[in-house]
Amino acid sequence: MDLNGRVALVTGAASGIGRSCAIQLLKEGAKVSICDIVAAEGEKLVENLATEYGKDRVIFCQCDVTDYSQFLDSFQKTAATFGDIDIVINNAGIMNDRFWELEIDMNVNGVIRGTLLAQQFMGTNRGAQGGIVVNIGSNVSIIPYISAPIYSATKAAIVSFTRAFGHQYHVDLTGVKVMALCPVADGKSISDVGKKLLWIRYQEAWRRDVEGSAAPSPEHVAEALIHILNTGKSGSVWIVEEDQLPHEIIFPKI
Repeated sequence: MDLNGRVALVTGAASGIGRSCAIQLLKEGAKVSICDIVAAEGEKLVENLATEYGKDRVIFCQCDVTDYSQFLDSFQKTAATFGDIDIVINNAGIMNDRFWELEIDMNVNGVIRGTLLAQQFMGTNRGAQGGIVVNIGSNVSIIPYISAPIYSATKAAIVSFTRAFGHQYHVDLTGVKVMALCPVADGKSISDVGKKLLWIRYQEAWRRDVEGSAAPSPEHVAEALIHILNTGKSGSVWIVEEDQLPHEIIFPKI
């Protein structure tokens, strides 16, 4: 996909991986809607990016992905501002098994909401031009962390959901391709991890889970995103670690 002039909506885009993805998309010539629950950070980021890339290429939408009406408003504002939406990056999520209901609502339901809205706004069956959805998973989508079973389950759900909705059956119906990008989790940088595991005694298991993990920088994840937007097939799932190119995980055909 030639990204120049394309319109991308990115959730959880005020910081971390989402922020880096938004910036990389701007560098590639796209227009970007930065969607985040934290208004102060999002608005400040848009102010800075508008100075560098132009006010006509970046906007902020306050968006809680657990709130359907806010999520819908973000799509509507993006489409009204830029005309079309071509790319949706479902990045927003948390790692906190103590608040597992919120974790599920953000990590699983948020991705489902974002993908269904993407089909609504980009679907050829709705009179639009089609597009691409990228759902951000994790290495625990493939190999779960025993210390974070609920978080692992939410990320595994993203992969199954992506593989099903990315099947050619759905692409033929909607013109919307769906892929997943799964960075190795940067478990060592998570602060107060003991407060985010179901039991504080899981910390030792957490240390074993993340030992030797090759987490990429957010900037490298953003570069991997551009790579799969250009080369990935619908339904594909990609792992990215350290400074390596993303590599596709091969599953049995469905």
